[in-house]
Amino acid sequence: MDIAFIVIGFLVGFVVGLTGVGGGSLMTPILVLGFSISPAIAVGTDLLYAAITKSTGIFVHHARNTIDWNIVKLLSAGSIPAACLSIFILKHMVASGIDYEQLITTTLSFALILTSLVLLFKTQIQKLSQNERLSGIRTLHKQLRKPLTIFSGALIGFLVTISSVGAGALGAAILFFLYPRMRAISIVGTDLAHAVPITAIAGLGHAHLGTVDYILLGSLLIGSIPGIYLGSNLGSYLPERIMRPALATMLLMIGIRFAIS
Repeated sequence: MDIAFIVIGFLVGFVVGLTGVGGGSLMTPILVLGFSISPAIAVGTDLLYAAITKSTGIFVHHARNTIDWNIVKLLSAGSIPAACLSIFILKHMVASGIDYEQLITTTLSFALILTSLVLLFKTQIQKLSQNERLSGIRTLHKQLRKPLTIFSGALIGFLVTISSVGAGALGAAILFFLYPRMRAISIVGTDLAHAVPITAIAGLGHAHLGTVDYILLGSLLIGSIPGIYLGSNLGSYLPERIMRPALATMLLMIGIRFAIS
């Protein structure tokens, strides 16, 4: 196992524990830009990495009753078919001899920029969704909530499968907007409960395509466990108003870097 990947696993795990976001958003770009790993391998390996590292969080949130399983089902109704369809498209492109890495990098760029904007304007999104003066929009919002949740799940399923980005901050932002009365801790728990199965399904799909490096995966996991633990314990001492903009700015720059390349 390469010590460099263990260190990367630790650093990304630390950021995830510190901020609650940044796993897929950071890991895939680091592997591609920093270590010249092919985008397909980076995405496939990162998906299984995310599924494994986030899985323990489900048990914690379930024990605290901070998961809305009905919302998870609605999101999954869109995300699981979208993930399966995305894998089918990638498999067809492979069978046809089409290089799909450009699709991955383009989608990754879009997902990173979108995630960075969500992080930067998180407060404004929450305020907009809770604005009582928008009563007419709020009524329509409630009527369309279920189909919008399913559609959002489909969007997340596609983005996650192609780029490994979208199941964290983007998913949480969508829930904040669609369910403004929902407690923040329940948003986190519900988003996590949806993220684990969708990253697992997408990761297994990539494993079927042969785009998972298991030695790399093991190295990242070895580093991430202490990283997440340390970051989680230090997170309460560092102000979110500093950490979130810093992370968002970094993701925006990486997204633009992919768009330019």
